[in-house]
Amino acid sequence: MEKTYNPHTIEQHWYKTWEEKGYFAPTGTGTPYCIMIPPPNVTGTLHMGHAFQNTLMDILIRYHRMNGHNTLWQAGTDHAGIATQMVVERQLGLDGKTRHDLGREAFVDKVWEWKAKSGGHITRQLRRMGASLDWENERFTMDEGLSKAVREVFVRLYDEGLIYRGKRLVNWDPVLRTAVADLEVQSEEENGFMWHLRYPFEEGNGSVIVATTRPETMLGDTAIAVNPKDERYQELIGKSVKLPLTERTIPVIADEYVDPEFGSGCVKITPAHDFNDYEVGQRHNLPIINILTVDAKLNENAPKAYQGMDRFAARKQIVADLEKAGLLVEIKPHKLMVPRGDRSHAIIEPFLTDQWFVKVEPLAEEAIKVVEDGRVKFIPDNWKKTYFEWMRNIQDWCISRQLWWGHPIPAWYDDNGKVYVGYSENNVRQKYNIPETVKLKQDPDVLDTWFSSALWPFSTLGWPENTERLKTFYPTNVLVTGFDIIFFWVARMIMMGLKFMGDVPFREVYINSLIRDTDGQKMSKSKGNVLDPLDLIDGIELEPLVTKQTNGLMQPEKAPKIEKATRTQYPEGISSYGTDALRFTFTALASTGRDIRFDLGRIEGYRNFCNKLWNATRYVLMNTEGKIPMSLSKGEEDFELSLADRWIISLLQQLEEQVHQYLKIYRFDLFANAIYDFTWNEYCDWYLELSKPVLQSANFSEAAQQGTRRTLVQVLEALLCLLHPIMPFITEELWQQVIPLVKSPLVMNGSTKGGMESNNTIMHRPYPQPQPDKIDTQALQEIEWIKQFILGVRRIRAEMDIAPGKPLQVLLQNGNADDQQKWQNHYDILVHLARLDNIKWLAAHTNAPESAMALVGDMQILIPLAGLIDKEAEIKRLNKEMDKLKKELAKCTAKLDNPKFIARAPAEIVEKERQRVAEMSASLQQLDVQAARIRAI
Repeated sequence: MEKTYNPHTIEQHWYKTWEEKGYFAPTGTGTPYCIMIPPPNVTGTLHMGHAFQNTLMDILIRYHRMNGHNTLWQAGTDHAGIATQMVVERQLGLDGKTRHDLGREAFVDKVWEWKAKSGGHITRQLRRMGASLDWENERFTMDEGLSKAVREVFVRLYDEGLIYRGKRLVNWDPVLRTAVADLEVQSEEENGFMWHLRYPFEEGNGSVIVATTRPETMLGDTAIAVNPKDERYQELIGKSVKLPLTERTIPVIADEYVDPEFGSGCVKITPAHDFNDYEVGQRHNLPIINILTVDAKLNENAPKAYQGMDRFAARKQIVADLEKAGLLVEIKPHKLMVPRGDRSHAIIEPFLTDQWFVKVEPLAEEAIKVVEDGRVKFIPDNWKKTYFEWMRNIQDWCISRQLWWGHPIPAWYDDNGKVYVGYSENNVRQKYNIPETVKLKQDPDVLDTWFSSALWPFSTLGWPENTERLKTFYPTNVLVTGFDIIFFWVARMIMMGLKFMGDVPFREVYINSLIRDTDGQKMSKSKGNVLDPLDLIDGIELEPLVTKQTNGLMQPEKAPKIEKATRTQYPEGISSYGTDALRFTFTALASTGRDIRFDLGRIEGYRNFCNKLWNATRYVLMNTEGKIPMSLSKGEEDFELSLADRWIISLLQQLEEQVHQYLKIYRFDLFANAIYDFTWNEYCDWYLELSKPVLQSANFSEAAQQGTRRTLVQVLEALLCLLHPIMPFITEELWQQVIPLVKSPLVMNGSTKGGMESNNTIMHRPYPQPQPDKIDTQALQEIEWIKQFILGVRRIRAEMDIAPGKPLQVLLQNGNADDQQKWQNHYDILVHLARLDNIKWLAAHTNAPESAMALVGDMQILIPLAGLIDKEAEIKRLNKEMDKLKKELAKCTAKLDNPKFIARAPAEIVEKERQRVAEMSASLQQLDVQAARIRAI
């Protein structure tokens, strides 16, 4: 076994081995357990959110696989209509071409060609994360099987009247020239203006003033609205005003939608270009006038002077013309939320267009019930409120997109525009009895990517065919996803699963937290705080910037691209931590909160944890290899378990009970922290030290030594199995080293894990199960007493600045008979671990010399200080430390006493300062007591 842990020498080797041997596939035996991966975009690359989410899914899969379940983690990717089309169009643009130069069929072929060559980048990255997905049955939302499922669902929903085509308002991207989903619209606050415009009355003098942030849309106004309770405008209701720059008049109407406090209290209503106005228009039966083209230019419904102008050029001209006509009252700076397409970054327009829609309300009723009655549970439970809020206010779903890449809508039109829906053109002709002489043209649109994703839990398993995989794994067990797609994906999967499978698609929905940076900020490229998970795994070594001489001056050359984002954040680069340390960090952070902060300090700590585990295994192997019999003759089966052996075995049973409970309730953080605490503090720090006297001293029998060797191996192997779902690579590597020893009859004796025949990998080992009968309460109590004794001595050493290796004399006093018995029974262990010269028990009421003291219950641990420390030097050291603390404390106190600091500083900064004051005050008090004790010597 190598002396030092190097993750890069083991990770890729083991993943390749696992995949080649087919270890990720369902076994075909045991209770089915299935998770569907939220399909990443085929264009995607691994980010921190992906890495975090997939780590949690892999933990669940590996855990259930080791528990003997027939486990499937379904792999697959999403065709990502807009994103993929943009990637390929950009590549064509480099050659000076557009998709229109190729034509639709050739362009789609080009996309498939790109997918074959470059579309699997994120799946390769998932392998680096150790994700044990069933790659042999990987699916793609555009593969033939899933395409068949999409056509089947569309046709059946259409035939039932749940899919229809109609003209409605949608989010429109004028650059991509397609409708987009709400999730694909990112609204952020930007600086803009509020224009106050005057609309003259049709009859008589006077006018109303309206305020708008989009003056160009006034050309599509069909009413002015006021609140019916607004006393200022009661007499205007029912009158008409002249629409500036046009020859139209529009009515003044009353609607409670209007906020009397906004602007003048009079609102222009443009049903074709505002979602709220559209609803007002429907209530009042207003005309709907669209003034824009698909690329956001003004169309034939605008006055001729503006036709063909870009919307923003038209805005300038309209404002100028209004000012010239004396109808512009004022312009005020105004902050507003601006909706932009997440792909094109163009400002999104509400746009009236013919689209395909799903009537969602009939499907939503049952989908609400299954969450109400617990057939689908949200974890944490509070997320079901978000689900209900969306579902009870649901709108019809626009499922068509004006793209070339995606599932073609299975609808055909004749020359009269009549629509026919079927699986193919031949099917349409048969279904509707259309002769070959009638020409049919297929709808040019494709389906929204979310439409095929909504079928993911059953389409990936072979539906509409009734396959064995479908019968075995549907419904799935849990969906792990983010809160931002509860409506867009989770709700739609529930609706479609209930509709087409007659059952929910999953029993539980675990909503994972959002990864933020150390300061709690969302990670984004613009903020420069993005971490690449692969950089954390592999590390980034930043070389000093190369300089060259120009005009006699040394000038730094441009930094390599890979370093640009990193140099500012991490000027010294990023260490290589390995996958296991990153996975453990994610797991330990996975609390039930909405956000979690990622700190490089945490991953550094878990990299050290890997080293700790590695070194502990080396210690076990050095003390057991060649010393444990691999076959037993008479007498060799005898072994004795020491107090420490019985203690660590007891703690292991308690740990095993805990981890099962924690994973059952998805408390990944408690799961990780419980194993961490046991591994680092109990097994490595205490038990390995407690084992040394047994293994290294001639005072212990062979049976006692074999008992300790047996325990070292058994507990380590169980620990590696417990850790495997979190840290698959290091546990496999170490398990392969340890397993020959586990096969010894001496170690296997008493094991409940069964035979070893099929266990060529740790992932097929049974997950450890607690055995309550192995819990030795007395051993737990005895070792706890020993630990408190040793910690007391160590605390005195630290407080008095006594060297850790300096032998000490210890006096005991005031304990009871039980303490005296333990002192006698464990004398050798106490002397060895606390590095003592001797331990004496003082008779009651005996005056002890001036000593430093620690308590174990009522028992006093006394360490005489005379001659042990340099009294003058120690007091001088303590005074210096106290002076330094007092100065720092005064600074912090002054900050907190400053009202300006309290008012201006963020709340978390103020709280940190208060904590520092409390900690420094406590430290000062402790140092003062310590100094007084030394002065008394």
